Amino acid sequence: MAGGIGSRFWPSSRKKKPKQFLDVLGLGKTLLQLTFDRFINICPPENIFIVTNLEYKHLVKEQLPLLNDQQILTEPSRNDTAPCITYAAMKIRKLNPNANFAVAPSDHIILKEAQFEERIKEGLEFVSKHKALLTLGIQPNNPNTGYGYIHFDKESPAPIYKVHQFTEKPDLENAKKFVASGDYLWNAGIFIWNVNALLDAIKEHAPEVYTILNQGEESWCTANEQSFLNEYYPTTPSISIDYAIMEKAQNIYTLPADIGWSDLGTWGSLHQQFEKDAHNNAISSPTPDLIQTINTSNCMLRATKDKLVVIKDLENYIVIEEDNILLIYPKDKEQEIKQVSKELAARFGEDYL
Repeated sequence: MAGGIGSRFWPSSRKKKPKQFLDVLGLGKTLLQLTFDRFINICPPENIFIVTNLEYKHLVKEQLPLLNDQQILTEPSRNDTAPCITYAAMKIRKLNPNANFAVAPSDHIILKEAQFEERIKEGLEFVSKHKALLTLGIQPNNPNTGYGYIHFDKESPAPIYKVHQFTEKPDLENAKKFVASGDYLWNAGIFIWNVNALLDAIKEHAPEVYTILNQGEESWCTANEQSFLNEYYPTTPSISIDYAIMEKAQNIYTLPADIGWSDLGTWGSLHQQFEKDAHNNAISSPTPDLIQTINTSNCMLRATKDKLVVIKDLENYIVIEEDNILLIYPKDKEQEIKQVSKELAARFGEDYL
């Protein structure tokens, strides 16, 4: 899935070029390219599909030249993950009526690649034998309210556990209870399922999404596919796969996975990934020596090439210089950045979004 704007990563992640198309880690590869490389160890390149917005097709083709046009699925509108995944599943079913497949965001970090590969293969084997909706679960280390929480049955046979309940983005009080109990995992947003098990769940729990897109059965993998999407896809409800089926279905399972995962959703999460200086500052710049700090600690600092930056007396801040924007914001209030970027774009124009 590579169609989001990544607005919590503003101002580096912009509407014209979101974070999945950026080399935010300074590794010489974008997040999308790193995700693609991760999966070619699991399946051949011709079995990988990228779902993205129509306006990003050229970026996908540029960054992943091994893909052909049939492997780049282009949404004409942003309707969240349930329509996106349903569209991909219906196309995959047309190609392979009993396919087992994994769904992953294109902008996450996986530090333990070998363990990731093992868990995905283990999950694919499980869903090939059980009508299960499987998600990778991550051991939580803080009461983050931006994730889904998986209440799993510890009495189930290991290593794959039945899920009692899936709760998407709880409030802080409940998140604290979930973490303290030890009975919950974070949902990593990485799903594994058989195409028929998934589409049966969509048909039952999100019938409007299913009915609208199922009209395209004759169009999948033909020259008419995009014209069908352009007409009908925008009419689907805008709903996440978590709300559409994961909170409702009874056949939910989880596979705990220690894979060095981060959703890289915010500047604070990037701060955690970078090497730090002696004062716990993370510096992202082609010329890091030009960022000079004085009595500054626990900050995420990013600037473009050949710019001398001097920062004094800041603690726990985000300082991001990107093109025509300079952002200076408290790190503990970073969840506000998404809304702030929208408000500023409304005032000053789309060039700032």
